[in-house]
Parts: sequence; C-alpha cells; structure tokens
Amino acid sequence: MTPAEQPWLIVGQGLAGSCLAWEFWQRGVPFQILDRGNGGCSRIAAGLINPITGKNFEPSWRINDFHSHAIAFYENLEKILGTRLWHPLPVLRLATSAKEWEKISSKLHLSEISHWIEPADTPAPPGFHGAVQLSGGGRIDTANFINTTRNFFSDRSLYVTSTYAPDVPGKNRILCQGAEGLMLNQLGPHRCAKGEILTLRAPWPESHIRIGAGGWLVPIGNRHFRVGSTYEWNQLDELPTSAGSERILAIVAKLGGPDFEIIDHVAAIRPILRRSQPLIGKNMDDTWVFNALGSKGALYAPKMAFYLAEWIINGRRPDESLIISC
Repeated sequence: MTPAEQPWLIVGQGLAGSCLAWEFWQRGVPFQILDRGNGGCSRIAAGLINPITGKNFEPSWRINDFHSHAIAFYENLEKILGTRLWHPLPVLRLATSAKEWEKISSKLHLSEISHWIEPADTPAPPGFHGAVQLSGGGRIDTANFINTTRNFFSDRSLYVTSTYAPDVPGKNRILCQGAEGLMLNQLGPHRCAKGEILTLRAPWPESHIRIGAGGWLVPIGNRHFRVGSTYEWNQLDELPTSAGSERILAIVAKLGGPDFEIIDHVAAIRPILRRSQPLIGKNMDDTWVFNALGSKGALYAPKMAFYLAEWIINGRRPDESLIISC
C-alpha cells in the first residue's frame, strides 16, 4: 500500500483531532485516531464562546470567519450524536473601574462591535461601573463533545487508546497533540500556559455568562457554574494549586457571591503559540500539524479543521496567516 492509499492517522483526540476526524468522516476519507485517553485541556475546557474579548474590548480574532461555522458544526453534530453540545447564553461584560467602562463605552459605536451588542436585560451588579450585554455567546460542552466523539469512532473501530504511534509515513500522520506537542518542540518556541478552573454549586442566576474582574463565570446547568481562569507560564503541569484556587475565589467573590460550594478543581495546559492564534500545516519532517488553539479552541477548531481537510484532500491552501512557518 502506498502512503497516499494508507488511512490518515490523527494523533490526539482533543478539540483539534476530534473536529478533523469529523471532517474526514463526512467526506469519506479513511482515518484512524490514536489517543492516550488521559484527558488534556480540551476535556476540562469551559468551551466559552465570546465574540468581544480581552481587556481592550475587541472582537475575537477573525470572529466573523469562525463564529457561524462553529455553531453550525456543533448543531449538526448534535443531530448525529443525539446529544446537546451548544448552549447559547448572552454574555454580560462587566467593567470593574471607571477607566475600563470609559474604554468600553468609547467602542460601542464601532460597527465590528455594535453588531454583537443587544439590550441588557440585567443591570451591572454592585461593585461594577457598567455592563454591556453581547449576543452570539455561549458555551460548548467540550467534555461531552470529546467523549461522544470518541465513543462514535470507537464503535466503528476508528479509535485506538495507545501511546505507541504505528509505522505510518509522516505524509499520512497529523499531529493534534495540543500543549504536549508544543512542549515537545514540534513548532519551535511556545507560550503554553497552565490554567485552573473551579466548578461550584450555587443559588445564582443562570441566565448569563459573566465576564469581568479578570475572569469569567459560566452557568453549566443545575445550579452548577465553572469559574476561571488563571495563567501560569512556569509551572507547566496539570496539578491544581492552592494559589490558583485563591485567585479564582477572588473572581468568584466579584462575579458570583458568598454562598457556594466547591465541587471540583482542575488544571490543564493551554496550547499557545505567538498571539494565541491557531495554526495548521507541515513541520520540518513533512508531518502535518494542527495545534495552538489556545483558550478559544471551541470557537476556532471546527473551521481550522475544515481548512486543513480542504488543503489535504483538495489541495486548497488556506490563508497564509493560518499556516505554520517552520
């Protein structure tokens, strides 16, 4: 069998590998997934989708290109998998200071921002200087997406749990290994960062995602919330820390309230390169790579997988800004 006739081997089944597997499946392209089955950033991620982000209150990178594609992708898979993946919720962006509110207010008239603004149906909580409500937000149940995808392809003998990589030519291997791959220097210097998240039970309103005070609070149903997150660039492991918990509890005090119970505390490593933008392409040994989804993998993974599949199958090279340069 020639390399071109061999099935593609997708190494890693996080958001990147899962989305690419679905692109191959729907196109009838033969493949197999190889994964260690030990979790990773994708399985614990909040799956937050927020069109306007950051301390500078700016549109997420190429939001108009990726947002509608991502939502359509997950809604289509909900029908195939028979489960709920996309949970739309308005985003309440809160300003913690008069200066921050002045910055936000000064941008509300810009077309790339006003497109996402909707009338607020709740005021800013005490202690905040203002609030803006954004449409187009919500969360992807990433753990459910990863698990149901694994089960779907495992039932069809397309998924293998192993740390051993079969003897598949580089031309037929696609590395989707997230932070693990970046820390193995697959793409040169990285900016991977450890993040910690708390899951809480609390009697708080579940009608909005709240973003402010350097963090976010996301309702996940049944009076449960996820709150985060921290950034740690030196201690790159998946061990929760007391310092991380204290940082998140400070966010909880501002975005939530005093009445809650901690249900879980997890940590993982975000796969980050350059300006937190995802990349696809080939590394120096001619192996395909799909990585660097950062903290917005739920938003970017579906269309990046589409671009990569189009490139591999039909030779349609995507925009150069999406391509690895080794």
